[in-house]
Amino acid sequence: MTIHLSRTTVAVALSLVFQPALAASITDEAAVVVTATRLPTPDILAPYASEVHTRRMIEQSGAASLYDYLGQHTSVQVLPSFGNKATPKIDMRGYGIGDGYQNIVVSIDGRRLNNIDMSPQLIGSIPLADIERIEITKGSGSVMFGDGATAGTIQIITRAHQGVSAQVSAGNYGARNASLTAGLKNEKISLSVSADDTRHDGYRAPDIDGYKDASSNQTWRAGLELRPVDRLNLGLDVASTRIDTRYGNRLTLAEFNADPKQNGGRRYTQQNFESDVWRVRAGLELNRNWNLTASHGNEDKLSRFSSGWKSNYDYLSDDVALQYRGEALEFTAGVQTFDGTRINATDRTRKDNTGWFAQGQYRLGDTTFSAGARAENVAYTYTPNAGAALKADHNLNAWDIGVNHRLDDRLSLFANYNRAFQAPDIDRFFATDFSVFPAVTNFNGFIKPATSRTFNLGLNHITPANRLKLTVFRTELENEIYYFQQAWPLPSRNTNIDKSHKYGLELQDTWRVSEPLTFRLNYAYTRAIIDRENDGGGAYDGKDLPGVPRHGVTLGLSYAINKASSLNLSHAWRSTAYAANDFANTFTQKQAAYQSTDVAYRYRHNNVEWFAAVENLFERKNGLWIRDDAIYPVSLTRNWRFGMKATF
Repeated sequence: MTIHLSRTTVAVALSLVFQPALAASITDEAAVVVTATRLPTPDILAPYASEVHTRRMIEQSGAASLYDYLGQHTSVQVLPSFGNKATPKIDMRGYGIGDGYQNIVVSIDGRRLNNIDMSPQLIGSIPLADIERIEITKGSGSVMFGDGATAGTIQIITRAHQGVSAQVSAGNYGARNASLTAGLKNEKISLSVSADDTRHDGYRAPDIDGYKDASSNQTWRAGLELRPVDRLNLGLDVASTRIDTRYGNRLTLAEFNADPKQNGGRRYTQQNFESDVWRVRAGLELNRNWNLTASHGNEDKLSRFSSGWKSNYDYLSDDVALQYRGEALEFTAGVQTFDGTRINATDRTRKDNTGWFAQGQYRLGDTTFSAGARAENVAYTYTPNAGAALKADHNLNAWDIGVNHRLDDRLSLFANYNRAFQAPDIDRFFATDFSVFPAVTNFNGFIKPATSRTFNLGLNHITPANRLKLTVFRTELENEIYYFQQAWPLPSRNTNIDKSHKYGLELQDTWRVSEPLTFRLNYAYTRAIIDRENDGGGAYDGKDLPGVPRHGVTLGLSYAINKASSLNLSHAWRSTAYAANDFANTFTQKQAAYQSTDVAYRYRHNNVEWFAAVENLFERKNGLWIRDDAIYPVSLTRNWRFGMKATF
């Protein structure tokens, strides 16, 4: 494979040249620990590719939501799902903006946010104020997270609040936010609660019924941890989310170019989300080396559209693990279950996952070896309101081997080889026949799971003033899952791409230029190729997978003006790509390049912090291209907000 690296080579060279002579330090990030394998490891010793975003980075960014932070400050590609930011499209490692989110496991404190159908993860239920750390694992994570971790994982770790804080903010387009956090902690008990209310009045013109694309989001969370006796921890977590959102529908290219804020003569889609979650957990220190953990959780979720279509979800999850931590050897093993049920007007469908896993690592001098394996059973049950019930199951496996060798205190090299799988979601078994009126949804058949094998090779170069990570990867896939769509009245269906591959390069650099100034770079070069797809009769063979930009860059500058105030500037850019449905690479219109520049200012005096932020400073007109003349405007307005936070 050939990769043109002119911009990347310059960036690497600059970071290596300028890093040694600086007396300043990045102590808050120098001891970054990664936890994707449940074996906490300094990232310079990790035998896999990772990207970590700390609490301080999140606060400095000025981002208003998790969606904004992921899109503007990380290497992942994030766009609203047909206009919906609460459940956005997420892509990493070249799986496409259309279905890439199904190839990433997103978790919060270990609880899966992935759905059993084609609904993207509900990241709108996680306020930024509750996040301690975001850990992104690339091309690995299948042993611990199983189904869907073909591209990797995004792990969100929440924080235990201490004391009381209150925050309010307001901005243009009727944006306003109010949040409250409180917590206390001693040797026997820890209690943390938070509440967040976020609203805006809409960015686009009213639709044909007079409604704007407004949104409201109310979330509260609480966590209780008890230590009744030495070596025993008991915990209870509860959360509730209510989201009411209207999102704008598609425009033609002419409409988008004329005015992307217009309604296009259509009604906006209204959707309500209700999510209620609880989880109990326990941890027992058997002795100084052995620990036993267990958790049981439940999520009741409702998705309701203004059309009247409604889906109820019931998710049950269990996790039991035994962990050993010695001086040289560490490992963890256990069992996880995730049983999901969806009930709607026509059927009741289940997808039940049971996975057994073991993951270990061994340190020999300056070298760390890792290995892990997982066996998972995925069982489906489809019970229509009328007709016979159908059942199917898959026995799937994943494994991972890696090595990290530390050459000196600053430099380490790592390699990782990972096998992963994606079992089809329950919507993949259905197809809609538009050749008749009204359109009819039929059972599509149980299609094959996708499997991937990914090789990562990388280096970490970390000094007191600079943190550099470089990774190259290649992924070989069989049966990548997609929707084979033909022109009306020919039938379309869910099926598999027989063979495909992806490769690329990822560069991260955090450079403390001087005591007040920090520079951040995140660059990704990605190619995704369809090798063979029989359903397309050869029309897709050798073509680029749609919705995958070859280049993606996020840049950041943080400047500490003085001890009380700071300024943060960020810029995100992604190159053009084929539209999300353009598997033959023949559409007239392509996904346009994405650009957005944000700036944020913070000032703190005693216990009060004032902040101001501007998103999309230069008012770029961005959009999500699905096909010709089907464009969903995103990030099209300049948005400002200001507010204050008081801590008691």
